[in-house]
Amino acid sequence: MTDRTPVQQLADFAAACRDGLPQDVREDVVGRILDVLGNSIAGFAESAGNDSDPDRAVLRVIAGMGGTGSSSVVGSEAKYPAANAALMNGSLAHALDFDDTHLPSVLHPSASVVPAALAVAEEVGATGEQLAQAIAAGIEITNRLGMASYDKSIRNSTFFEKGWHATSICGTLGSAAAAAMLYGCTADQIAHAISIAASMGAGVIEANRTGGSVKRIHCGWAAHGGVLAAAMAREGVTGPPTVLEGRFGFFNAYIDGVWDEAAMLDGLGTRWELLRTVYKPYPSNHFTHPGIDCALAIRAQGIDIADIASIELGVSDKPFRTIGEPREEKIHPKTGYHAKFSGPYTVASALIGGGGLGVYLDDFTQEAFTDPARIALAEKVQVVVDERATEIFPEAFAAVLRVRMNDGTVIEERRDSSRGSQEYPLSRDDHRKKFSLNASRALSAAQVSALDDAVVALVDGAGAVADVLALTRP
Repeated sequence: MTDRTPVQQLADFAAACRDGLPQDVREDVVGRILDVLGNSIAGFAESAGNDSDPDRAVLRVIAGMGGTGSSSVVGSEAKYPAANAALMNGSLAHALDFDDTHLPSVLHPSASVVPAALAVAEEVGATGEQLAQAIAAGIEITNRLGMASYDKSIRNSTFFEKGWHATSICGTLGSAAAAAMLYGCTADQIAHAISIAASMGAGVIEANRTGGSVKRIHCGWAAHGGVLAAAMAREGVTGPPTVLEGRFGFFNAYIDGVWDEAAMLDGLGTRWELLRTVYKPYPSNHFTHPGIDCALAIRAQGIDIADIASIELGVSDKPFRTIGEPREEKIHPKTGYHAKFSGPYTVASALIGGGGLGVYLDDFTQEAFTDPARIALAEKVQVVVDERATEIFPEAFAAVLRVRMNDGTVIEERRDSSRGSQEYPLSRDDHRKKFSLNASRALSAAQVSALDDAVVALVDGAGAVADVLALTRP
């Protein structure tokens, strides 16, 4: 038994990470940093020349705020206050929907925690080892909060059932822990940082269904809030010790008190949820990935797209609401980002196009999502609820794809777990290919290689965060 409250136990865990990380955790953090930087570089490049892009809007906002520049924005020479740089970089990290996912909590931890940690690490001149420790602790806390909100009786996150975006809400608290560690806070101050951050986390997910660009900023807002919460804790602001479990605390306020304390606290520091965080091979909502996997497998059989009569995509009942409804909007996406949340469009793209590791950024351009051939094929896709996929969710994302040809032949592929999961992990070559493809949207091959090497060296104790971020500039 302990007299430490849940938030204090999370803070004690974070403080203990300063004593060193397990080797597999430390190596995993290198991959998380590279993945976030690659996604962010590509995101910044994709928004170039488009003043209406939300990332460019965020950049204009933080530029107008002023302040003493201490931290870099990925891809840019300008520096901004740490919280504002974290806002921009977190938005970039989530912009392409290419960021990692933890299961079964179904949240994207790295896209907020890594930008927050990089911003503060650069501000204070932290070592690569300190950065890695902060990222590991921040992601683990984010994941543990997500695990606490997973309700086995409904097989889903209670946050999502209520329309909350667990990624940005839990990510704010994880980012606060990481930032507080880098600010040199004590365990009690880290607890206060997490507690303060509980008043800052926000995000609703209606944009997943019907569009809107605000969701792209959620991880940036989480990183921003986490950095500010940590800075306030460092300066003496305090939060309630019962912020998580209290009558008017985090879990009661957000999810009506339905939470699992053991899932959040048991095995902290020995059983790492960080290591169960799944990388994405395709830049789309993760619910679409098993359908893409199935479509790519059918495409590899050499079928003629013109001979397809109809397609049935079977998914879990929870993803169905996100990638299958409203049907007309999923068949005719309004934007490339909207297309990333469409089961019919992503299946059609996998069957027709597909670059990168199968489906890539070029499949979500204006030219692609308005392509008559893709739309015509998407119109043939009917999304249905599949019983087996529903039973598996959310321990893994599963799907079945049935393609009926004009001659009556039915070709079926089923995946019980998507590519990039523990069951079907990406190889190191796959990781490097994804990073290289993304970073190459703005950097030369030599710069991409130098950045890869610099991140590895940084965590090994060589170089500075500022020097690494400087390598992200074209």
